[in-house]
Amino acid sequence: MELHVRSDGSDETPDGSEQHPFASIDAAAQVAQPGDTVLVHAGVYREWVSPRFSGLSDHRRITYAAAPGEHVVIKGSEQVTGWRREDGSVWTVDVPNSLFGDFNPFAEEVDGDWIVYADPSTPKKHLGDVYLNGLSFYEVTSRAELADPPRRTEVHDDWTKTPDHVRDPDQTQLVWFAEVGDESTTVWANFGDADPNAELVEVNVRRSVFYPREHHVDYITVRGFELCQAATPWAPPTADQPGLIGPNWAKGWVIEDNVIHDAKCSAISIGKEASTGHNFATVRGDKPGYQYQLESVFTAAQTGWDREHIGSHVIRRNTIFDCGQNGIVGHLGCVFSTIEDNHIYNIAIKREFYGYEIGGIKLHAALDVVIRHNHIHDCSLGTWLDWQTQGTRVSRNVYHDNKRDLFVEVSHGPYLVDHNLFASPVSLESFSQGGAYVNNLVVGTVWLSPVLERPTPYHVPHSTQVAGYAAIMGGDDRFVGNVFLGGDTAAAYGTDFRFPGSAHHGTAGYDGHPSSMEEYRVLIGDPTKGDHERFTVPQPVYIHDNVYLGGAEPYAAEQGAVVLEGDVSVRVVTEGDAVHLETRLPEGFGDTTVVAVSGADLPPVRFVDADFDDPDGRPAVIDADLVGQAKDAGQRYAAGPLLTLKGGSQRTQVW
Repeated sequence: MELHVRSDGSDETPDGSEQHPFASIDAAAQVAQPGDTVLVHAGVYREWVSPRFSGLSDHRRITYAAAPGEHVVIKGSEQVTGWRREDGSVWTVDVPNSLFGDFNPFAEEVDGDWIVYADPSTPKKHLGDVYLNGLSFYEVTSRAELADPPRRTEVHDDWTKTPDHVRDPDQTQLVWFAEVGDESTTVWANFGDADPNAELVEVNVRRSVFYPREHHVDYITVRGFELCQAATPWAPPTADQPGLIGPNWAKGWVIEDNVIHDAKCSAISIGKEASTGHNFATVRGDKPGYQYQLESVFTAAQTGWDREHIGSHVIRRNTIFDCGQNGIVGHLGCVFSTIEDNHIYNIAIKREFYGYEIGGIKLHAALDVVIRHNHIHDCSLGTWLDWQTQGTRVSRNVYHDNKRDLFVEVSHGPYLVDHNLFASPVSLESFSQGGAYVNNLVVGTVWLSPVLERPTPYHVPHSTQVAGYAAIMGGDDRFVGNVFLGGDTAAAYGTDFRFPGSAHHGTAGYDGHPSSMEEYRVLIGDPTKGDHERFTVPQPVYIHDNVYLGGAEPYAAEQGAVVLEGDVSVRVVTEGDAVHLETRLPEGFGDTTVVAVSGADLPPVRFVDADFDDPDGRPAVIDADLVGQAKDAGQRYAAGPLLTLKGGSQRTQVW
C-alpha cells in the first residue's frame, strides 16, 4: 500500500490516499505496515518521525521516501519570530518551554564520557543551537560575551597539542546565549548585520528527526530526504548513541540518497542503546570508561546482541556534512553493516567542543563492516575504527584534507584496507594489530603504537561471540603493493606534537619486528624466560613489494621494496562534484608492478587465529581498483590504488 503525506493534508481524517493524505510523516508512521511505502510530498516538515511498526524482512520492508522529483525537508528545529533588539546587533526573544516539551536542548549539556573541557570551571556547552538562514551559531558562556565576540581562527587539539584551524572564522562571531526559566527560555543572539525578523531564524527543538523511540523496529528504508537541525547528544561508546537519524537498536535499516546535516553531535547512528551503560564513568566516577566499555560488550551479549537481531544496516549514497561530532557513529549496533558511496565532509571542524569520540565515520566493534567507496574530506578525523575491528574492510575510499585520515585503535583484526587514497598529511594511525594494507596510496604519515594497558576483546570469526581478549602488542600487520610518499613529519602534526618520533613516512616504523612467523618463534623460544615474559617481543610483520617515493623509507627487512628518487607531487583537486588526483611520479615508476593478491595470500592473524576472508568464509576477493577497474588475482599491475598509475604527470578522476 502507498500512504501519502502532504503538508496541506490532515492527521484528523486521512486514509493515506492522494486525495486524503496525512499532514505529518509521523502520523503515517504510526499505521504503516510491512510492505507499505510512505510517500512524502514537497515541503518542510518540523517533526520527529518515530516509526511504530517493523518491516518483516528485506523483501517486506516499510519504506519512507520523498516523492519522485520533490524536495522534502524534515527538521528538528522550529522557526522563532518576534525578536527584540537589545543593543546594537544583539537581539533577544522569549521561547515558551511548551515548544520543547520534556526535552529542552538549551537546558541539556554537551557532556558524557570522553568529552574534554580544558578548564573544568568553564560552563559546559548545550545541545541548543540558533540558525540564521541555515547557518549555525556558536554558544558563549555569558551575556557579556555577546556584544563583541572575537573572530576565532584556530583552537587547540588536546590530543596532539597542535592547532586546529576553524573553517569559517566569520561564523565564530555569530553567537548566542540562553537562560532557561520555569515557563520560558530566553535566547540572546548577535546577528551581525542581519535583522532576525526579516530573515529565517530557527532554534533546535528535537533530539532526533527520524529515529524510533523503541527498540527492534526492523527493516525500515529511509530514502531521498533532506534531514537537518537536531539537538543530538554527545555519543560516546559507553552511552546511548542517538543520532539525527538511525534505527535505534534494531536490524536491517537502509538509509539512502539523503542529504543530512547540522546535527549538534551525530548525524546517522547505528549504535548502542542505554541499557548497556550510559555515561557511567562520568556519572559514577568509580571506574574508567575503558572498564565500562568492556562491560557493555558482555551486557549486550546477554540482551540479544547477535546477527539475527542487530545490525546489517546499509548506509549509501548520502551526503552528510556540518555535524559537531560524527557523520556516522556506532558501537555494537553497527555490526555486519555496509557504508558505501557516501559523501562526508565538514565533521567536527566547527570546533565548538572537543572530545575523543569524533570522526566522519566513528565505529566501535565494527564486525564484518564494509566501508566502501566513500568520499571523506575536511573532517577532524576521516574514519576512526576503535575496539574489536574484525572482519571489516575499508576499500576504494577517497580521503583528503582531513586532519587525520584513518585511525584503527585497539583492534586485533583481521581487517583489510585496500585500494584507498589517503591524501591528508596524516594518513594512517594504527594502535592495533592484525591489519592488511593492500594497494593504497599513502601520501602522509604512518603512526604505529602498541597499547598494553587496554586489553580488548576479539571474536569468533563472523560472529558477536567473544572468543578472548588481549593487549595490543603492535605488529602482526601486512603491507603489500602500497605507494608511500615522503614528507616533513613534524609539519604533518605541528611543531608542538607531544609524541615526537612516533610517526614516519613509509613503513620504517616496523623496524625491529621479525619478518616471518619462523623468526618470531626463535625470539619467543628463549628458555631463560617464563611463559608470559617470552611473548613480550615484537610480533612479526609481513611487508613486501611496496613502492617508496620522495624520501619515504621502507621497513628494513622488506623483500621487494622499490625506492625511487626524483620529483614527486600528489594533489587532490575538486571541481564541482568531481574529484581528480593529479600526480607527478618518477619515470621509473612505470617499471614497477606487483602481483594482485587475495585473502588467501595474506597470513592469518596471530591472536584471533583467523584468516582474511569474506563473511561467507571464502578468501577475501580483492579484485577492483579505486575507480572500479577489474583486477585478476596473480596478475601484475601498478602499485597503489589505480591500475593506470604511471610515471610522469597524470590526472585521473577518482570520484
